[in-house]
Amino acid sequence: MTTARIRRLALRRGDDGFEAARTGVQRAYLHRPSVAVRATGVADVRAAVRHAAEHGHAVAVQATGHGLTVPLEDGVLIDTSRMTGVRVDPVARTARVAAGTRWAEVIEAAATHGLAPLSGSSPDIGVVGYTLGGGLGLFGREFGFAADHVRRLEVVTADGELVTAEPGSDLFWALRGGGGNFGVVTSLEFGLFPVGRFYGGGLYFDTDRVPAVLSAYREWTATVPDRMSSSIGIVPLPDVPAVPAPLRGRHVAHVRIAYPGPVAEGAELVAPLRAVGPRLVDTVGEMPYTASGTIHNEPKQPRNFYCANVLLKDFDASIPDAVLDLVGPGRGVFAVVQVNHLGGALARTPREPNAVGHRDAACLLRVVTLPQGPDREAAYETARAVTRVAAPWTVGRSAGFVQGERQTSELARECWEPETFARLSALKAVHDPGNVFRCTVNIPPAGRATGSLWWRFRPGAPIA
Repeated sequence: MTTARIRRLALRRGDDGFEAARTGVQRAYLHRPSVAVRATGVADVRAAVRHAAEHGHAVAVQATGHGLTVPLEDGVLIDTSRMTGVRVDPVARTARVAAGTRWAEVIEAAATHGLAPLSGSSPDIGVVGYTLGGGLGLFGREFGFAADHVRRLEVVTADGELVTAEPGSDLFWALRGGGGNFGVVTSLEFGLFPVGRFYGGGLYFDTDRVPAVLSAYREWTATVPDRMSSSIGIVPLPDVPAVPAPLRGRHVAHVRIAYPGPVAEGAELVAPLRAVGPRLVDTVGEMPYTASGTIHNEPKQPRNFYCANVLLKDFDASIPDAVLDLVGPGRGVFAVVQVNHLGGALARTPREPNAVGHRDAACLLRVVTLPQGPDREAAYETARAVTRVAAPWTVGRSAGFVQGERQTSELARECWEPETFARLSALKAVHDPGNVFRCTVNIPPAGRATGSLWWRFRPGAPIA
């Protein structure tokens, strides 16, 4: 049965549909599988995993390709983008989604009942990959990580069996925060929240105000209540028609706000930021959750990008100037820098504990560059240089935002505390002793060396 199904489903180099199956939003590096399977259901996923296990191949999973961590070489790629669907239970306030579902589908389905999911900055991101990595949502400081509110998962394990992971099991603990290390999740059930409208949007400040805004934002985050979630981006914008006219060709400070409390209360909390100076654009106000994707306005088109990140115990006063000295306005370097304010519910252990790491972090510093052409290695080094200036305050990294940074075998360990990593490694030895699911922020099975595709890939190496 497995062999016959794989023969029917398998796409190989040169076949129609192969390029589409292996290509996602991330274009800085691409999967190069020997076989791509465009799965339409659980049976297809099981057959693909069994085929890989029988032939000693690695398995990679891709829904949208936004968070591609490790490019697959000569293994089996399972494309879950056709496995979509959302079922909302408005009484239980839950949603159940299939493997390839994007947040936009969930947002629309939940909104008809006055509910909202813990989605992130972009509604185009896949639900499953985002949640398995933790899921830092727009309302994170109020409600916690998306992984904290998962109710159950169905997952195809390394032996090709479909199992249900529910509260109380080791697998349930590991999947929520352990990324794609333990299997292919085919369905996910999670909680929704009674947020139909909220106070949110973006404040865009001009180039000459970037240092003042970044400094003011740092001070402001120390004063706001847990209900206020926010981030700031320092963004060089091109002079092209796709960018709103007031922002074209400017290096802006973009403060992003999401507050599920009363509008008047939200406006009062944001007032100190508005007092920093005039805005080029100010979209902060009451909005429906269906418009939440406009807060960050992230680009939708496929692109080359590299994302480095560090989690910080403190947003020290020296960090803004050090970052701007490297990649700020006038430095002639393209880099998008983002700081997410953490804490609040993100710092609290949920009722049903999970494997999300470094909850004690005060903020997340991310740097995105665009590696391409002969200078692509410089883009990697730029991002790393920015994260290095925060080294004295770094407590680790966020597994959900590791996208290309794979220089050493220590990186995975930096995404979790030592005791959490040890437990994950022990469970990996139980559920995936052959390390079939290694095209991720790979946790090696306990007792095995860390040599794998994950460690051999060098950022910047030509692979496409």
